[in-house]
Amino acid sequence: MKITRADILHAAFGWRTISFLRLETSDGIVGWSEYTDGPGSSNTGISAVVAALAEQIVGRDPLAIEAIAARLGSLISQAPVGLNQQAVAAIVNALLDVKGKSLGVPVRELLGGTLRERVPLYWSHCVGYRARYPKELGVEPPRSYDDLSRIGEEVRARGFRALKTNLLLKEDDRFVAYRPGRGASGGFPELNPNPVAEGQILRQIEALRAGAGPEVEINLDLNMNFKPEGFLRLCRILEGAGLGWIEMDSREPGFLAHVRRCVTTPVASCENVYGQRGYRAFFEAGAVDVAIVDLIWNGYLEGLRVAACADSYDINIAPHNYFGHLADFISANFSAAIPNLRVMEMDVDGVPWRGEFYTHLPEIVDGQFVLPQRPGWGTDIDEAAVRRHPPTA
Repeated sequence: MKITRADILHAAFGWRTISFLRLETSDGIVGWSEYTDGPGSSNTGISAVVAALAEQIVGRDPLAIEAIAARLGSLISQAPVGLNQQAVAAIVNALLDVKGKSLGVPVRELLGGTLRERVPLYWSHCVGYRARYPKELGVEPPRSYDDLSRIGEEVRARGFRALKTNLLLKEDDRFVAYRPGRGASGGFPELNPNPVAEGQILRQIEALRAGAGPEVEINLDLNMNFKPEGFLRLCRILEGAGLGWIEMDSREPGFLAHVRRCVTTPVASCENVYGQRGYRAFFEAGAVDVAIVDLIWNGYLEGLRVAACADSYDINIAPHNYFGHLADFISANFSAAIPNLRVMEMDVDGVPWRGEFYTHLPEIVDGQFVLPQRPGWGTDIDEAAVRRHPPTA
C-alpha cells in the first residue's frame, strides 16, 4: 500500500476556519485529520506547511508512521515547533487513521489498547463562547449573573461533571472576555494586574456554582493574560472558591513552580508546549499539577510520549481540545489509552452546522465520551458537507 495523494479541504466554522487533511492510498483507504490555526484565522499559514510536507510522503508506505515522522522531523529541524510541528501532527494523525482502518481496529488499539471505554469530559469555554460569539452560535449572549447561573444549571442538567470558564468582565448589560495575552483587550502588552477583574472574578465563579451545584467541578482558564504578580493576586483571591484547577500559561517553568508553591488550588498548564522535551522542563521544575497536551498540535504519537513522561513524575494529563468533532475522537482515543488521565476537554457550543461535517458524532452519556469500536478514529469527513460551507475568514 502506498500514499497516492494528499488533499486539504477547508470550511467555515464560525469565528474561524476548520481544515481537513485527506490522505488517499493505493488500497482505497482514506485517512483524515483536522486542524485550525485559531480564532480569526484562514489557516493559510499552517495549510501551506501541511501541503509542502504532505507532498514529501506521496509514494511512501502509510503504515511506516515512525519512519515518516522521523523524516518530517528532519525537514523541520531548524524550526521544530509551532506551525511546523502542527503540520507534522496533522500528517501523523491522518496516517494513524489509515493504519487503524487497514487493520480494522480503533487507533487506540494500535498502541497498548483501551484502558477505559468512557472518557470523562469537561464543558470548555463555558459562558465564554456565548459571550463572544452569540451570533455565530445562534444564541442570546449572557447579560447578567443570573444568566451565568442558568448556564451552570444547563451544564449539570446535561450530565457534565466539570466545566471550564474564562475570565469575563461585566460591562453594562454584557460580558466581555478579558484577553490581553492575546492582544484582544485592554491591558496589552504590559499584562499588569487588573483591579476590575479582581473585583469581579469571585462573583463569576459564585454565579456558575449557584447553577451547577456542588458536584460539578469548575475550572478557570487565565491563559497568558498576566505576569506573575497578576496571576498570584487572582489565585489568592480565589483561594477557598473550590476550583478544580486554575489554568495559566507561561514560558517559564520556574515561575509556574513558584505560583504552585504559593497557592493551594491545583495549577494546570502547558497547552502551548510542544514535544516531550518541551514538557520535561515543566515536570522537572514541579510546575504543574495537571499537564495539558494538544493532540492536534503535537500529534497522537508525541502526545503518548508526553503522557508517559508525565506519568514518571506522577502528573496526570488533560487533552487540550477546542477544534471540531474529529479532534474529539482523536482526543478520546488518546484519553482511553493512557493511564494518567485527568479529564478531557470538549467544546459543547459550536456553530449550528458543525455536525454536518462528520459521518459519526460523539456519543456523550452522563458527561462521558463513549468510545466507538469503529476502525481508525471512529468518524470520517463528509466532503460534500464541507464544500457546502466554504470558509469566510
